[in-house]
Amino acid sequence: MTDRERNTLGGRVKRYARVTGAVGGLAARMAGERYLGFSLDKGAHAAELREALGGLKGPLMKVAQILATIPDALPKEYTNELVQLQADAPSMGWLFVKRRMSRELGAGWQKRFGTFEHEAAAAASLGQVHKATDHDGNALAVKLQYPDMASAVEADLRQLRLIFSIYARYDKAIHTDEIYKELSARLREELDYEREAKHMALYGLMLKDEANVHVPEAVEGLTTPRLLTMNWLDGAKLLDFIREHEDQEMRNRVALNMFRAWYVPFYEYGVIHGDPHLGNYSVRPDGSINLLDFGCIRVFPPSFVKGVIDLYNALSTEDEALAVHAYESWGFEGLDKETIDVLNMWARFIYAPLMEDKARRIQETNTGMYGREVAEKVHVELRRLQGVKPPREFVLMDRAAIGLGSVFLHLKAEVNWYRLFHELIADFEVDALAKRQAKALQEARVPAAE
Repeated sequence: MTDRERNTLGGRVKRYARVTGAVGGLAARMAGERYLGFSLDKGAHAAELREALGGLKGPLMKVAQILATIPDALPKEYTNELVQLQADAPSMGWLFVKRRMSRELGAGWQKRFGTFEHEAAAAASLGQVHKATDHDGNALAVKLQYPDMASAVEADLRQLRLIFSIYARYDKAIHTDEIYKELSARLREELDYEREAKHMALYGLMLKDEANVHVPEAVEGLTTPRLLTMNWLDGAKLLDFIREHEDQEMRNRVALNMFRAWYVPFYEYGVIHGDPHLGNYSVRPDGSINLLDFGCIRVFPPSFVKGVIDLYNALSTEDEALAVHAYESWGFEGLDKETIDVLNMWARFIYAPLMEDKARRIQETNTGMYGREVAEKVHVELRRLQGVKPPREFVLMDRAAIGLGSVFLHLKAEVNWYRLFHELIADFEVDALAKRQAKALQEARVPAAE
């Protein structure tokens, strides 16, 4: 066994020791409730689980953020608590930084920068960001991965599988096998910062004509699989920006730019940014936005994008056969009429803002309550019908739709979503998308859709 393998095994064992108590406790209590008649206070136990996991850096935090926006992937008592795991975790100190930077760039690494700030500018689930400059004085963002994150990912994914298996024993509404596969694949990809640099280049290509969306560029020679250096983009956090800007026009401008940042790549290239987390973008004084994180990117087959448009047209014209075709093109199997009706219930909620040719808020009630009510009704019906197995592509697609909806709710944006959408799909052709996608992926050296 090599030192690398031994260290990885050791890291995984340590990780298991830290998280298994919390997750194992969940398993025991769930089993007691199901088989022995014990009463389980899911809310109280979920709070205990969050407290037990709250001190851990790593992918559990990322998973919690994603699961909280996928309806019914886990019981709401757990997602409500897990989503509170803070992405701004305490940063690692200067001794750690020097040791890690030496490992990535060599002993003389500090000479390769003009300046390098000792304190982290931001700390997140898989790494922390330091502000630096090059020798010409240009500002840089240097993202450094925490040690042993590969071990943490594998250990946490094993615990996530256990949580999903427990959930499946008492609730059959959503079959989570494909959700788990998708989360596993995307989290492992996020560990590779060279891959993220390629994603960044891809987004630079796809959004080159969007003057109000800014994408950083990776610095060649200062990027490794565990270190990503890029130019620094100044901007304000969204909630801070909202507090400082009351005028509706500015809020609408930010919403328009966010919409195009996410959906121009999807409808023109079949690519989506799967993590509209508040820390993954910032807002400039003119309302334009900076995209900051490209670890969680999904490339879709062109047929999947066509299915999204087909379902919209099916709901618009009440064409049941076209709706069935859309679901089947995504990979849903064995759908009967009742199940299709339930799926359409959720689809109508997601597509609702695109159905009316008028300026409106993303939800007319301007709260998330209606969405929760729809999700719960869909959940009850799916459980009655013995459940459904969502294709894995839906994890990030749903995540993007719900996450962006939350952003638009914060902004209280009043936009004609119908026209924005129709502008994007007006000239849609599968073959044209396939050609654009292949060309962009080749230029950015990003793998094609799975």
